[in-house]
Amino acid sequence: MSLSRRSLIMHICAAAVLSFAGNSAFAEAIAPIFSTQAGAIRGYDPVAYFKQNKPVKGKANLSYEWQGATWHFSTQANLDAFKADPEKYSPQYGGYCAYGVAQGYTPETDPYAYKVVDGKLYLNLSKVVLKRWQEDIPGYIHDANQNWPDLKAGTYVEK
Repeated sequence: MSLSRRSLIMHICAAAVLSFAGNSAFAEAIAPIFSTQAGAIRGYDPVAYFKQNKPVKGKANLSYEWQGATWHFSTQANLDAFKADPEKYSPQYGGYCAYGVAQGYTPETDPYAYKVVDGKLYLNLSKVVLKRWQEDIPGYIHDANQNWPDLKAGTYVEK
């Protein structure tokens, strides 16, 4: 049985997502926000996803500390909007991969693998994983919402 190139890539990405946790329970809580040296969302402006409908790199001189992470913004207006209501603009599941959280893991994310659904920002590991997530957005959101509190607390045990 041969796999198409697309199918093979999907299988490899799914295996990568599932390999993040191994077979054991999580021993400690994760950081509340996925962040790199560049900051939350790898330095991209969270408000731009809503106002410009695309990822926009933030500026170092327009930053704000929230939930233990540094958030960067492309404009002062976006920074002000975030300060006024960070919950409205911050990505779901602390910016961890929405598909991964639905599976019970907390993989990193790519700022370009995103979707805004019902006024909420969801990020994913890659564009390939985003396509997989889009196959059943309501179902994956439901599963992720169920898993997130335990993952965030570090008490989730693989089922």
